[in-house]
Amino acid sequence: MKRLMQLGVPVGIVFIVVMLVVPLPAILLDLLIAMNITGALLILLTAMFISKPLDFAAFPAVILVMTLFRLALNVSATRLVLLDGYAGKVIDTFGHFVVGGSLIVGIIVFAILLVIQFVVITNGAGRVAEVGARFTLDAMPGKQMAIDADLNSGLIDEDQARKRRLEVHAEADFYGAMDGASKFVKGDAIAAIVITLVNLIGGFGVGVGQKKMGFGDAVSTYSLLSIGDGLVSQIPALLLSVATGLIVTRAVGDQDMGSDILRQLTARRTPLRVAGFAGLALCLIPGLPKIPFIVAGGLMLLASTRIEEEDEQASPEDEAHAALPSPDSPEVLAAEIQVDPLGLELSADIIDLVDPSAGGDLLERVKALRRKVAGDIGIVVPPVRTRDNLDLPLRTYAIKLFGIEVARGESPAGTVLAIGDFLGSLPGEPTREPVFGLDAKWIPAELRNQAELSGATVVDRASVITTHLAEVVTTHAARLLGREDVKLLTDVVKRSHPVVVDELTPAQLTLGEVQRVLQTLLDENVSVRDLVRIYEALSLRAATSKDTDALVEASRTALGPAIVAPYVTDSTVHVISLEPQLEQQMLEDLRPTEAGAVIAMDPDLGQSVLLQLSSMLTEAENQNLRPVLVCSPPLRPAVRRLVRPSLHQLPVLSYSELIGADQVRSVGVVSAAFVAPSGMAVTS
Repeated sequence: MKRLMQLGVPVGIVFIVVMLVVPLPAILLDLLIAMNITGALLILLTAMFISKPLDFAAFPAVILVMTLFRLALNVSATRLVLLDGYAGKVIDTFGHFVVGGSLIVGIIVFAILLVIQFVVITNGAGRVAEVGARFTLDAMPGKQMAIDADLNSGLIDEDQARKRRLEVHAEADFYGAMDGASKFVKGDAIAAIVITLVNLIGGFGVGVGQKKMGFGDAVSTYSLLSIGDGLVSQIPALLLSVATGLIVTRAVGDQDMGSDILRQLTARRTPLRVAGFAGLALCLIPGLPKIPFIVAGGLMLLASTRIEEEDEQASPEDEAHAALPSPDSPEVLAAEIQVDPLGLELSADIIDLVDPSAGGDLLERVKALRRKVAGDIGIVVPPVRTRDNLDLPLRTYAIKLFGIEVARGESPAGTVLAIGDFLGSLPGEPTREPVFGLDAKWIPAELRNQAELSGATVVDRASVITTHLAEVVTTHAARLLGREDVKLLTDVVKRSHPVVVDELTPAQLTLGEVQRVLQTLLDENVSVRDLVRIYEALSLRAATSKDTDALVEASRTALGPAIVAPYVTDSTVHVISLEPQLEQQMLEDLRPTEAGAVIAMDPDLGQSVLLQLSSMLTEAENQNLRPVLVCSPPLRPAVRRLVRPSLHQLPVLSYSELIGADQVRSVGVVSAAFVAPSGMAVTS
């Protein structure tokens, strides 16, 4: 059966082409004409019983095939009429019985059908198809953004988003095809006029000129058959035109067209009553027949009484609507005031970045970014809600965290970002790269190759935004890790290592305490991908202490090789260390607080330590080195809190975390000597 369906249409089209050149017997022509009429009726009924236009997506192709089939029938009928003066019983009946054997009546009926099809239905359907195609294409970017926004916010999954995208593209393709298919219908109507005129003139000429018939005999034999042929072809053409109009004017509904029309016409009692009384009132006009208007008005009033009875019972739609919460209900208000953890807003002129039809792939890159960040730091980044913001200045984007803007940048349309030291020869607008603060320039996209040849690094607009977003996510990863995220990650670990999780939570630590440890690790740029090692270390340490700093240090020790790995260059890690005397003094100055241990040291000594660290860090960076500050494990959290406000880019590691490096090379030692305000060197 499947094979037959695959071959049916191709074989039918080949047969149609054969019909154009090979004569057909009259009995076969009768059969094909009957199939043409019933096929057109089937198409019309199918168009009425679908709930949305895409349910009949093959309709444009069907129009083309049926139009070609009808024209092939016209050619075959014309050949039989002119050669034999007979083209089967169907055409003969339409030529003699349907129009009463009158050529004038036949021409008038044919002309009326033609006007109905060509002037009214086809013209209107063509205009609706053209406007529908234009509006559908214009609405595609907005629909795509809505789908991606729902996906990013978690309202739909990947499969649902893919299905909705396919529906959007299918809808655009359908209305575009319908715009072209309506031209076939219009051309078919024009061809019917030309073919009928040619048949009338040719038949009269053959009868009078070749077969020496009288004028009346020629009209009776040939001209009436030509009109019959025109009527036979015009009826299925009219049905197909009506089907085209129904398809392009069909709004999406839950039921077929007939059910929708009857339900909507009879949904209100008042219109039916007014129409019924108006029909009865027309009986008062002298000369009008009373019975037809009484019957019509009575039916309207009877229908209105039926509607009144049904109004007493609430419809399923009304019940469903009543079941919906009120717009002022606490549930709806609570849903509206929820804040998106991560948001990306674009100004109106850079929406093209998220429009696939314009080549925009920002949303796809954001999805890829979520996967990359999850692989790098080990957390599930919340969906990024992307939307437009008319309040933003032109060419601007803003990154928001929990509804608060944390970063902003520019992405001018038609440009790329060139980064480098020698950009003076390139036209464009100077700026700074938003993540690393490097000198850069927005240059026209056409100059990309020229900029690359000059040694500059060229980055497209979407990559600039994605990189900026990645930096924000990495910097604020601790804030983005919520309690639900910890529960999700813990459940994932439990599937493969149930014993580890069962020992840790809730027996020893609550999810909140685990969350605090993971947030601290993320805050110190430590990936939490290896949750199994972290949970094992926490389980061992929690047996003796639940202090957050102690738990963090235990986790860091377990992750030692992974922590030091980013700072290893050629199997060597470059370190800045503390003088033993200074380190001992810091240990003596440790003071516990609610936020963790801090070093209550002399302010001048603290300032000297920070100045020495800053100088050593700058010198090392000038040598293309990436040093780390090392100290004893008990002191590390407090030292981190000391240096973070002014030297946040300086990693602080403990000696136990250096086991992942083959070699350790010192680039400086911080001493306890500091410079007093008077300039005198003082030793503590």
